[in-house]
Amino acid sequence: MKNQITSALSDFFFEYETPRQVLVRNRRVGVVCRLIQLGVLVYIIGWVFIYEKGYQSTDTAVSSVLTKMKGVGYTNVSGIETVWDVADYVFPPQGDSSFVVMTNYIITEGQKMGKCPELKGMHDCTSNADCVGGSFKRTGHGQMTGVCVNKTQTCEVLAWCPIEDDHTIPNPPLLISAENYTLFIKNSVTFPLFGVTRSNLVEGIDSNYIGKCLFHPKKEPLCPIFKLGDIVKLSGFSFEKLAQEGGAIGIVVDWTCNFDVDVKHCKPEYNFHGLYGNPSETDSASASVGYNFRYAKHYMEDKIPKRTLLKVFGIRFDVIVKSLARKFDIIPTLTAIGSGVGIFGVATVVCDLVLLYLLPKREFYKNMKFKYTDTQTQQDNESIDLDSNAYYTLEANSRQVQDEDKPNDPDSEAGSTEAEVSEMRIIDCREK
Repeated sequence: MKNQITSALSDFFFEYETPRQVLVRNRRVGVVCRLIQLGVLVYIIGWVFIYEKGYQSTDTAVSSVLTKMKGVGYTNVSGIETVWDVADYVFPPQGDSSFVVMTNYIITEGQKMGKCPELKGMHDCTSNADCVGGSFKRTGHGQMTGVCVNKTQTCEVLAWCPIEDDHTIPNPPLLISAENYTLFIKNSVTFPLFGVTRSNLVEGIDSNYIGKCLFHPKKEPLCPIFKLGDIVKLSGFSFEKLAQEGGAIGIVVDWTCNFDVDVKHCKPEYNFHGLYGNPSETDSASASVGYNFRYAKHYMEDKIPKRTLLKVFGIRFDVIVKSLARKFDIIPTLTAIGSGVGIFGVATVVCDLVLLYLLPKREFYKNMKFKYTDTQTQQDNESIDLDSNAYYTLEANSRQVQDEDKPNDPDSEAGSTEAEVSEMRIIDCREK
């Protein structure tokens, strides 16, 4: 028992089994196999390793963005001159990654709470019956009092009066000077997997450089100060057209880094895209065109609360950080190699299908590749082998006895006769 166990362990550890292989000399099949293997090799090297960087691990960044606007605007509406600074035209003022710069507006001054007729077209009427007191209209400006104002043929409402009239949008935009405003972007990214922190104020960008640089996609691609007119132009829009009714621009800060080289080569790239619209669109009937919102400045006059209402048309800027860092890692490398080696098996499968099912000599290849066995045939063969062994054993014993009993006289026939009888018996037994 011990010897059997020792033998089994020895066979397990010190023997190697390899599958049976058949070498087929066929030009068509050989060419197909090599072409498939070449395609797999090109896929592994070209796509997995070179294009997809399958030998590297990846990480995305944790990002922080701060913004700051600079510039002064000037308007002269009905002889009223106004200077607009950052506190007036930027919303919100905290320097977030998403903000709005006012480029046009409709102002309604001296509003106070009271009763006044609704705007024409908002809720027209011919009698008081058309104005249900205490009700609201979704697009209206206040609560209806139940009175129809004959002069305007509209319902009277309780609201901030006079009611804002925003049917006519100023053209050209009142703050077209916003084209010359500048935007400063400060961005910091951290890649936790690799323990790397970078800022868009990279090597060579100091206070002196920032004081005189202005972003240009080719001449100054790393300058963090942008002119609003340039941003809109690079996104494909016309500033004047966008400024009239507002719009949205995405500023993409792209951090695509390879940490297999020095970290100082990890630098941002800036791209600009129009959001919620396409520069080629010319359909003026599109729904919800532009970008606008309202805000009010409240004050007291003769102990009466009043407000100045502004409908602001502006350009919304969204600073979007896009990041992807890569670095060599042995685990994805081995995974990519292993999957590639496994794909090489496709060539074998395809060639086997061609050999076994498509070629004219497929039956011949089947017989060469597969060894068929039958249970009954196996039992018959085992029986024949046993009878053959018994036959050769008896024959050997008979010859041994013959040699021992054979007299020294070479002419004696006794030993020979006895041997012949034994051989005949053995043959007869085999035949039975």
